[in-house]
Amino acid sequence: MIYAHKMASDRQELHDFLLRACHDMRTRLRAVRTNAELLIEAPEKYQRAERAGILQFLVDGARSADSLVDGILNYVLALQVQQNFSSISTAVLLRGALGKLEVEIRDSGAQISYGEMPQITGDPDRLMQLFENLLRNAIQHRGEAPPCIQVSARLQSSEWLFAIRDNGPGIEAEDLERIFRPFERLRRDHQRAGLGLAICREIVTAHRGRIWAESVVGSGTTVFFALGS
Repeated sequence: MIYAHKMASDRQELHDFLLRACHDMRTRLRAVRTNAELLIEAPEKYQRAERAGILQFLVDGARSADSLVDGILNYVLALQVQQNFSSISTAVLLRGALGKLEVEIRDSGAQISYGEMPQITGDPDRLMQLFENLLRNAIQHRGEAPPCIQVSARLQSSEWLFAIRDNGPGIEAEDLERIFRPFERLRRDHQRAGLGLAICREIVTAHRGRIWAESVVGSGTTVFFALGS
């Protein structure tokens, strides 16, 4: 009975996700189409600067739609965690994630530190994606100071507790749960798909783990996730 309830809950969540994905994509594409039609039908109505502004809007809209599609593809991949888990060093996963984020780290001036990291069992590709998404989220949602991010892990009972702590602006208490839902944004940013933390939740859940966040507004946020040792 519990299993059937979970299956129904999962189907409902996937249903809601697909509806919101379609709505979000349609909203972005309609805005692009409307402005493109205005420029095509009456180009003489716009000064050069206005035309340049509309063209830039079209470029931004296309990038936004591309970002959304990329986010949806990554979300789908997160739902397809391989069950033939293998033993992997999380230090290797973390270094791989840092390599993928090299440009963002350099451009933001981020300082990322970590200590000794454990060996765990899981899907290496998805777990690297987990670290990449959590670090990217900490870099993107930063305050005025360059990001300072600390990654740590400690053994707690029969599971490893990982923490990604940042020095960002923090999150209101009532928002701490919803940030892991698809398409939720604390800031309205149409250039991002709003799927990064939702993907993290799916990966951790597939590994029979837990993920949550703690934060103090003005003092940064820490995202925790726990995986079996």
